[in-house]
Amino acid sequence: MLTAFILVKAEREGLTHLGPELADVDGVAEVYTVTGDWDFIAIVRVREHDDLAKVVTQHLAKLNHIARTQTMVAFQQFSAHDLEAMFGLGLEDKQA
Repeated sequence: MLTAFILVKAEREGLTHLGPELADVDGVAEVYTVTGDWDFIAIVRVREHDDLAKVVTQHLAKLNHIARTQTMVAFQQFSAHDLEAMFGLGLEDKQA
């Protein structure tokens, strides 16, 4: 499974309707509106790099009012439980 984060900058006309349109794209698991330089983050989960390429070049390219995108492919995933365990290493001896 391949996970990618696609940052989306919308044109002003797209701010109100682009979120649901992004969420309807095959391969897009979640879409969030965000603050800062970008307007949306789409989380894509697909099987292979070719599938990611199709999401970006075929599906997102057809949506109106996207000014630009930036795609980041995830290497590793850490759950909240994993992070708590990692940062808590060595603390169990000091809690006595």
